[in-house]
Amino acid sequence: MAKRKFESKIRVQYHETDAMGIVHHSNYVRYFEAARTEMMRQCGYSYDEMEKAGVWMPVLSVNVSYKMPAVYDEILTLCCWVERLKGASIELGYEVRGADGRLCAAGNSSHGFTDKKLRPLRMKRQAPELYAFFKGLEKAEAE
Repeated sequence: MAKRKFESKIRVQYHETDAMGIVHHSNYVRYFEAARTEMMRQCGYSYDEMEKAGVWMPVLSVNVSYKMPAVYDEILTLCCWVERLKGASIELGYEVRGADGRLCAAGNSSHGFTDKKLRPLRMKRQAPELYAFFKGLEKAEAE
């Protein structure tokens, strides 16, 4: 079963590149964050709303596998999807594709669900609406 991937576009800015005009490796983590934020926005639930509801999503880990370089001024397609939802954490998958469709980078991130003081939250019990939101994304299949 293929997961539903949420797409957004971003243009590579000059300050994101090195002297060769290639995207510096550190920026892919930022692209993942942009993809994650846009996925939630496309589904009608923003980070701002989540935090106002008392739920934070700190990063526990990030993994990036670099495939092909992206370059200055290129339009990239960022993809994000929910790999796995657990009681107090979530794992997301990512792809960054170049204008020609080539895979530039792929990876994943793991996030905990906490309150503002970074105490773990059991989502199903403490934020059932948000848990249902992420559960729906976890089950979403490619169209």
